[in-house]
Amino acid sequence: MSMNAIQFQHGLSLPEFLERYGSEQQCEAALVAARWPHGWQCTHCGCKRCFLTRNGQSRQLWECFLCGYQSSSIVGTVMEHTKLPLRLWFLAMYLLTEHKNALSALALSRQLGISYKSAWLLKHKLMQTMAQRDARYRLRGRVEIDDAYLGGEREGHIHGGRKAANKSAFVAAVQTRSDGRPLYMRLTPVADFTKEEMAQWAKRHLAPGCHVVSDGTPAFAQVRVAQASHERYVTGGGREGARTPQLHWVNTVLGNLKTSMAGTYHSFDHAKYAARYLAEFCYRFNRRFNLRAMLPGLLRAVAATGPLSLKVLRASEVRT
Repeated sequence: MSMNAIQFQHGLSLPEFLERYGSEQQCEAALVAARWPHGWQCTHCGCKRCFLTRNGQSRQLWECFLCGYQSSSIVGTVMEHTKLPLRLWFLAMYLLTEHKNALSALALSRQLGISYKSAWLLKHKLMQTMAQRDARYRLRGRVEIDDAYLGGEREGHIHGGRKAANKSAFVAAVQTRSDGRPLYMRLTPVADFTKEEMAQWAKRHLAPGCHVVSDGTPAFAQVRVAQASHERYVTGGGREGARTPQLHWVNTVLGNLKTSMAGTYHSFDHAKYAARYLAEFCYRFNRRFNLRAMLPGLLRAVAATGPLSLKVLRASEVRT
């Protein structure tokens, strides 16, 4: 049997990572290059002329020649107000992108040598960055979709709907290539599998002209409101439904997700944070074709994402 080229590709090795990002100065230089690839520009007035200085933490500061506004490399990014060294941020990004399976906040705290609270905040900022980055893209071409749940055992339903009373519902969608292989996916929490909810999901996540393949869930017919054609298969439940060949890849992805979640996370608040944990899984899957580019890509996303406070991150799930 031939090797899977994607599975056996060379990623960014730990020695190579340390060679590139092992010092605070190297990390700051990489962040500056990612944030201002065409040179520094004042976020207040747009001026490109500045004075360079340093703050008390030896972090470089830019002072605008025109308006006098001072900023560092992290001001205005998701890293703003952090007390952690940049090299720990870079190491966290490396660990979260190079591992096929997820890394819990507890495991991250051990790897970085920081408190659990700091690791939780760092991880959620990076997961929210991943979620916002992928929210810009829509699925195209042939798309397999299925209804899925996060949570405990199924024990009844809410007011006759499909959603289990103690589970968080989400839509699993996989875009496939012309040869049937998977390309990209989206895992999106929904309130329930109602017609209204699925119509909103389709408008937000499907490009016009998609051909959607689904099981017999009635609400999936709403994909037509997004100018998509619809192919429906009544599959039955359990293992029999999972063997439906037309839905092979979405079922495979859901199986991999279940394995990854069970092996990494013992518990988390699905109602608040499901979107971020699912987005983290999607982010790695959607960029699996080039492992070496995953860290630089996440760095650009971090540089372009605005500040996220602990209060905002804990308040509620940010839907994408």
